[in-house]
Amino acid sequence: MCESRPDAESRNVAKAAGVVGLATLLSRIFGFIRDVVVAKFFGAGMATDAFFVAFRIPNMLRRLLAEGSLTVSFVPVFTEYLNRRTRRDALDLANAAFTLLSVLLVVISIAGVLLSPLLVTIMAPGFKSVPEKYALTVFLTRLMFPYIFFISLVALCMGILNSLRHFAAPALSPVLLNISMIGAALWLRDFFAEPIVALAAGVMIGGLLQLAMQIPVLFRLGMRPALRFEPGHPGIRRVGALMVPAAFGAAVYQINVFIGTLLASFLPGGSVSYLYYADRIVELPLGVFGIAIGTASLPSLSAQVSRGAMDEMKRTLAFSLRLITFIAVPATAALIALKLPIISVLFQRGEFDLQSSVLTAQALLYYSLGLWFFSAIRVVISAFYSLQDTKTPVQIGIAALIMNTLLSVLLMFPLQHGGLALATSLASAFNVALLYLILTRRIGGFLDRLFFQSLGKICLSSLLMLGAIYLMDLAFPWNPEAGFQERFLALSLEIAAGGAAFLAASYGLKSPELMVVVDSVRKRISGRKAQDVR
Repeated sequence: MCESRPDAESRNVAKAAGVVGLATLLSRIFGFIRDVVVAKFFGAGMATDAFFVAFRIPNMLRRLLAEGSLTVSFVPVFTEYLNRRTRRDALDLANAAFTLLSVLLVVISIAGVLLSPLLVTIMAPGFKSVPEKYALTVFLTRLMFPYIFFISLVALCMGILNSLRHFAAPALSPVLLNISMIGAALWLRDFFAEPIVALAAGVMIGGLLQLAMQIPVLFRLGMRPALRFEPGHPGIRRVGALMVPAAFGAAVYQINVFIGTLLASFLPGGSVSYLYYADRIVELPLGVFGIAIGTASLPSLSAQVSRGAMDEMKRTLAFSLRLITFIAVPATAALIALKLPIISVLFQRGEFDLQSSVLTAQALLYYSLGLWFFSAIRVVISAFYSLQDTKTPVQIGIAALIMNTLLSVLLMFPLQHGGLALATSLASAFNVALLYLILTRRIGGFLDRLFFQSLGKICLSSLLMLGAIYLMDLAFPWNPEAGFQERFLALSLEIAAGGAAFLAASYGLKSPELMVVVDSVRKRISGRKAQDVR
């Protein structure tokens, strides 16, 4: 029976990652539509500048406190309560956390509303020279600051639901924010003297809808939120102790982004934009797969650690990294091979000319080299969180931040903006290597023979994929100066040929990661057929 558990847990991780990944992809699509709608109706000017700065303030707190630290700190403790204590104890912990967090968030929201002028002055000091712009930014900040109340409670609900192995509602909730903002831009802008206020109202409505989406699911799973003011609850103290370093770790990431932008400002004009657009491309597979697998693996790893099943935990960790490898290695190869066509099709129009595509493709090349490491960090850090250790990732993160800064300074002049992208990839590799060494000392080796066998099959399949892309390029040569439709068709054919070759090769080689997905689909289909027969 023991031997079957890791296989079942691997299927759970793969299934959960699929749910989170599809929801993330859907959110990214609606996010793109939102950006198009906002650009169409509000353009780029004083009002949009005011909105983006105002929204950045609660959004930054969301990344630091909610998604950045609350969820990852709550899941291991709550999972331990579910496994080692009664469900009633777990519910009491959830209610105590819900009540205390609500009280703290009300205080934070009121403080944010009152201190909005100071916050805007810190975030955008240049706005003070334009009184109308400054006043609008302060007003929008006051209107949207309570968004942190809703989204932080959503993060807590996400921790509870993920621990109970429900991933759909939390993963889909960002879609509601994008839909709400789109709807507000389309139908509410005429109700306000300053139309951009409609977008701020859409943010608040979206926050409320995201929270409302979680509550019925909690009730259905037997977790009924209720008032229980118990700030001294031992579980709350443990979550708080884990949150402090986790929040600091999220701050390190924000500092990393800031330093990269700062250094890029010393390079030729356009460098910041080249890095931004290239990063947006890498963020797609990272968000849809890397972050999804990290999110899906945390509850499984936490449950196994709480049971003391360390061998199972190591197998689940190895499987999660294999799943990351199955996606990241071919994605890296495809991004490198198709870097210019991808940038050209997505961005090359108007003021974004062929030269801009070429320079952005250079950044994409160096970012792509770090895709596996960007993704693996999410999984390895989840292993530390499952061990209720949030300090070690922060310490390693600071070391990686220093490494990134030094490499950026060394590489930015010989390689220009590409050097900054390469420094980020190398620092991420350094981060993963240190985390791996420390984790191996703590729990023992976890990259077994199956991992390296799988890696070999993935690399072989990726080489065959590159061959298919090359053959398709011979049949339909890429012309960077062709019209959009011709470029889009050529890129689509190369992606289709490469993807089909990779999947066919993986299936022929019996890649275990693909087999898990195939078996899950077969079981679902057979289950539906059995229900139809009944």
